[in-house]
Amino acid sequence: MKLHTCKYALSLALSLAVPFTAFAQTAHQRAEAAQTAHDRRHHTGVKVIGGSAAGGAAIGALAGGGKGALIGGAIGAGGGAIGNKIRKDKAVHKRERRREY
Repeated sequence: MKLHTCKYALSLALSLAVPFTAFAQTAHQRAEAAQTAHDRRHHTGVKVIGGSAAGGAAIGALAGGGKGALIGGAIGAGGGAIGNKIRKDKAVHKRERRREY
């Protein structure tokens, strides 16, 4: 008898928990879509990655000439892409907390 009671209690708890997780996922998706639309409208990702690549190329040119500029630009673009991903994730999380989507 205890086994049946445990099964029913567990199924009740799971059926109540599913709508909350579904809401959280849709809220995240809406916040991410709003942030992506904002970034595309303002070309934010291009500005971050391009600025990082230009900075890396300038430092590379000072350090190693033409070849150094090419290597520095590539490293700067890679770092800018990582930085842009982190920036976007933080902005999505901020929109979720404010429920702004």
